[in-house]
This record gives sequence, structure tokens and C-alpha cells, in this order.
Amino acid sequence: MSEKLSSIETIKTQSDGLRGTLKQSIDLDNHTGNVRPDDETLVKFHGMYVQDDRDRRAERATKKLDKLYSFMIRLRIPGGLISAEQWLATHEISEQFGTGTLKITTRQTVQLHGLLKHQLRPTIQAFNTAKLDSIAACGDVNRNVIASSHPQLSPLHKEIHEYADKISTLLLPKTQSYYEVFIDGEKIYERSSEADPLYEDRYLPRKFKIAIAIPPSNDVDVFTNDIGLIAIIENNELKGFNIAIGGGLARTHGNINTYSRLATVIGFTDTEEKTLKAVYEILTVQRDFGNRVDRKLSRLKYTVDKLTVEGFKKELESRLDFKLEPVKKYSFTERSDRFGWEQNHLGNWFYTLYIEHGVVKPYQKQFLKEVAELQISNFIFTGNQNLILGEITDFNKQKVDDLIKKHNIDIQISALRKNSMACVALPTCPLALAEGQRYLPELVTKIEPLLEKYGLTQDEISIRMTGCPNGCGRPYVAELGFVGTGPEQYNFMLGGDRYGERLNQLYKEKLTENQILQEVDLLLNNYVKNKNENETFGDFAFRTVIAQEQ
Repeated sequence: MSEKLSSIETIKTQSDGLRGTLKQSIDLDNHTGNVRPDDETLVKFHGMYVQDDRDRRAERATKKLDKLYSFMIRLRIPGGLISAEQWLATHEISEQFGTGTLKITTRQTVQLHGLLKHQLRPTIQAFNTAKLDSIAACGDVNRNVIASSHPQLSPLHKEIHEYADKISTLLLPKTQSYYEVFIDGEKIYERSSEADPLYEDRYLPRKFKIAIAIPPSNDVDVFTNDIGLIAIIENNELKGFNIAIGGGLARTHGNINTYSRLATVIGFTDTEEKTLKAVYEILTVQRDFGNRVDRKLSRLKYTVDKLTVEGFKKELESRLDFKLEPVKKYSFTERSDRFGWEQNHLGNWFYTLYIEHGVVKPYQKQFLKEVAELQISNFIFTGNQNLILGEITDFNKQKVDDLIKKHNIDIQISALRKNSMACVALPTCPLALAEGQRYLPELVTKIEPLLEKYGLTQDEISIRMTGCPNGCGRPYVAELGFVGTGPEQYNFMLGGDRYGERLNQLYKEKLTENQILQEVDLLLNNYVKNKNENETFGDFAFRTVIAQEQ
């Protein structure tokens, strides 16, 4: 007797191409701010999540009121690049709908929170007018494809960066339900034209993430993705990509069958055709072999380990008309964003603006609006939740500098703060057990005096925090990682390396703030006294603490 499929699988196959009863939920169900239960699953495929304000749950329950439901919309922006006109449109849409706050994610896109149900259509329609969409930004499909963000990395940046859009387009679902439900309200195409050889009617067992890295930068944390593509450049020519599979960070507290895993590099492709074919067929292997019974064990990493790396590669190559070539050499020597002004090989300027945990503050939002109105740059979101103003000529650089001074943008902050990252967590994420982006800035402020005490204010130690073990802020590849276990309590993860090539490990469980600060003080003290020459904090912690406990 076969195991019973997850209930989500039934919802997908019976959804009529992801339509479900979304129209009825939005148009007819005025008694609630939510959509119908099955539609809560389907709305994700259209780039939205149902949320509620958890800070107000108790108050509303006392008054016998429904939860204060709202929606988060996440855009699909392959490689994180948009025009000045699109930034202005996003700015205006965020002012008109939702909370007014723009949130830059760890996957090079933006989210709007606090949208009410009746605002979904006008918001999506406004984005559509700006040639932006949220198709497949969430759900059991390939999500936003990310790529190393800074053009100064390589003269070939544009050529490589364009793969993000090519892959995103290749892996989009064929259903036109997004346009039918949210844009025109009419059936556009005959359903026969929606036949989807990739996703069929069941889609993937779980979400799927792809990243493209351009060495020497691993700013996208390429090994944390289901597929990682590592660009190989020789003599200023793109030779192809190393392909890594099976990365993923999400865990479940108390479930030993769940774990974080870094992707395994399995081979090399030397042409665009082969690279895109390999990416496509990796998804078909996951579609056919992924776990559809237990969603906690359904990511590609578990499929790879179930089949074994060699078994997965053999199945993949049976679906290709070629063999993967041997892995090419590469090296990562940085992961941080390049803040301030940098110039590329063509002489154009790029200014990287620090956005703490991706939350664009009002003064930054006004600055960016005024830059966009000049129509002299593009906008590039980074995988570290920051923003690059790009393609600025020598002639126009002074105009941006004037606005930087006007809005006091170029503030000096510690290296630790620049290398911090946090997920949204409370109050909107339903999975959060503890705070994330609202609390980490406070914790960093309390750690900074310790850095000053030990002369480490310029040491680019990475610190990351999530409100639950799902790992959206990628805490498991940080030198200092904190994972929420309950109100004001965090597991302390230690021993990750600086460039995202080694997972950290559990160091201490369920620590309060005071306990965290005490432990960090001890660790930094030992670090400055006993580190080897040029040894990073993460490598020191791994050598002296984690490796000795294993």
C-alpha cells in the first residue's frame, strides 16, 4: 500500500491550473480578510502569502474579532535588476497599498506587507503596468533566480547575469491563471495551451531555489540553493558553469530527520544550451523522485541524499543527451557587498547603499525616489538585502553624491552590522517563534562595544538571525548564527566560515540576550588571544570549539 500523499498535493492537482476558488475568495467572501483554506496554498504560487498581525491577536480575540489578516506580495525580479521607472512605480505602489514599507529580501527582490484582500488586484495590476509581476515568487515551483549582483566583479557580469532571466523564463509555470484571476478577470487562452511538460498538474514537491555565483564573490550563498551555478571564467571568457545540487537550510526543531545541507558540485557544462537543459532536467528529477508525503522532507536535498549524489547524477544524465564534464577549479574570497562607490571596466559608477535587513527606512526611500526621478541609473537588489544604484556616468555621479549628502546616506557603521542579516519573523510570519529583523539591530548594538574592546570593529564577521529554524536569513552559514526557539530565546550556531562554504553547528541552546553577550565576549577574547595569522573568526571558532567537540 502506497503512503498517503500530503494534502497539499491534492490541492495542487485539483486546482484547475492554480485557479482554485481564488476569484470567489476575493470577490464574494466579504465576511473575512482571508481567502478560503485551499486558496491559502494556491495564492503562494502567485507570489503572495496570507499573514496576520500577531501583535494584535490577543486583543482581537478578546473582542471576538477575526485575526487581522493581510497579504504579503513578493515580486519576481530575476537577478534583482529593475529600471528607474520600475523603482518609481514600486515606490508609488508601496505608498498607495500596504504598510508603505518596502522590504528587500535575501533573494534580490522586494516584498510589500500589510495588503488587504481588496487591494490585491489593484496592486498586481499596477505592478503589471510597470512590467513587473509576482508569478512563481512563492509556492512549489522555481522561485526568483538570483545572481551575483555587483558588475565590478567581472567584465562578463552582464553576460552571466542574463542567465538569471533565461532560467526564470524557462522554468515559469505555463498556466495563465495569474492574469485571469488578478489582471483581466477573463479567461485568456484555451486551457489546452497551458499544457506544462515541466510541472504537469502537480508542480514540484516543494519550493525550489537557484543561484548564480561569479567568483571570487559568493554574495548569493550559492551552496544554500537547490541548484547553484558557479561561473567559470578563463582569459576573460565565460567557459561555462560548475553545477551544484542539493543545498537547503530549513530544519524543524526536534525533528532529527531534518537538516541543513550545502550543495554538492557534480559537474560542468560548457554551453548555454547544456546549462539550461541540465537545470531543467534537475527539476524533472525532483518532480519525479521528490517526497510528496512529508513536506518537511520534500526539498531537493533529501532527494539527492535518498538517491545518493552519484545515483542522482546518473538519473540526470539519463535525461540529458550529454555527460557532465569534470568540475573546474574556482575560488571564493569574498561574500560581503561592496559598499559605497565602485567603478566597472567601462568606467560607469555603482553605489551600494546599506539597507539594514532590507527594511528601506523613510529617509532612504525618499533618497531613492529622488535618484530614480533623475533617470540616470538602474537599481540592483543584492542577495545581502542591500541596493546598488548602477550604470551611473562620470557626468551624473555628482548628482547622486549631492543627494547622498542631502539625505545623510553615507553613514559609518561597523563591519559586523554591514554583514548582518535577519528574516522578517514577528509580527507577520506565522512560523516565527522569536524576533528577527526587529531585534537583531539591537543585539548588534550591544555586541559592538565588545568588538571595540577587542579591536575588531573592522573585522567582517557575519552575524545572522531567524525567528524559526527554516533559515530564511541563512543563519546556518554565518560565523555567528542565531535561530529562534521561543520568545527571547535563540540557539547559538557557531563555526561557519566567512565565505559560505561550511555550515555552522549548534554551540549553545536556548540562550537569552545576556547569555548570548557573555558567550560572544568569551569567544572574542579567545579569538584575539589565540588566533592564527590571518585566521577568520569562523575558522577559529570551528578549529577551537566545534572540531574539538565532534
